[in-house]
Amino acid sequence: MKKIPLVCITALAGLALFGCSGSGNKQQGNSGRSADSERIYKLKMSTQLNESHPMVDSFKTWAKNVGERSGGKIEITVFASAQLGSDEDVIEQALQGVNVAVLTDGGRMANYAKDIGIIGMPYVTDNYEELRKLTETPTFAKYDQELINNGIRMLSYTWYDGPRHFLTNTPVTAPGDLKGLRIRTPGAPVWVKSCEALGGTPIAMGWNDVYNAVQSKSIDGCEGQNTATYSSRLYEVVKYLNKTRHFQHANFIMVGEKWYSKLPAEYQQILMEECDKASYENAKIVQQAAEEYEKIMVEKGMEIVEPDIEAFKVAAEKAYADLNFLDLRNQIWGEMGKQ
Repeated sequence: MKKIPLVCITALAGLALFGCSGSGNKQQGNSGRSADSERIYKLKMSTQLNESHPMVDSFKTWAKNVGERSGGKIEITVFASAQLGSDEDVIEQALQGVNVAVLTDGGRMANYAKDIGIIGMPYVTDNYEELRKLTETPTFAKYDQELINNGIRMLSYTWYDGPRHFLTNTPVTAPGDLKGLRIRTPGAPVWVKSCEALGGTPIAMGWNDVYNAVQSKSIDGCEGQNTATYSSRLYEVVKYLNKTRHFQHANFIMVGEKWYSKLPAEYQQILMEECDKASYENAKIVQQAAEEYEKIMVEKGMEIVEPDIEAFKVAAEKAYADLNFLDLRNQIWGEMGKQ
């Protein structure tokens, strides 16, 4: 068999790495000049969410709109249910320049821009519109640049999955009602400290383990948004949905700067603009779905509790103090016009 020269193998590996296909003139970079008319840029969108989650449909809408607007020159394929691996693994691939995007959050991104984790703090925003305002502040723009400096390009910060609530088998109307209850929460410091401040004992574990853990009484409950609660059938093992609305669950979509920088400027613009548009439409879909899921869960036996939100907001101050976020929060609120 005729041997393939090593230089050819290296060149082919480079094409695979950057997710490009096709032939034609050499790519002219992202200086704003016309894109290569023959080259196609492929992007794999990774998420832990399963196919039934409304956000996955929104990812596919984003992919469709990008494909149409780019004339088929950007192809996005959505991989749900962790088909491409854990979020951490996919983030590492993105940092190396692989053509992957991943749904992530402020807790994970705090590893690369420390203070961005404030977006996941309790009651830093009260609704989706405030969440968008937070991501448009001058302070948040600094975090965006910090991420770029660390090899991460955010396409959007506002993929919303609704407010998170405490789910327990005893009613919760005030922070004191969570005392002694073992509550599952993600392991990032902002989540752990917030759960403690709001009265619970935080237990870090994977979301897929929550159902069995509650059923076996290894934990006393969890906190989560309606889309996740419903799809995981937690209404079968949890009695009360306590609508604390303590987190407005914001997700980000990121790609690696190495891959992004290889796109022509016009394709960069299409990718980011369509991602933001899709995130805004997704928020409407998620909020409607959350209301519908809540009604179904009540029909299946869950009871809704409307807690004292102001009491929880007061309790949340301890988390801000513990993480040295008080001054930063007030600064961001000033930039948002929120008092």
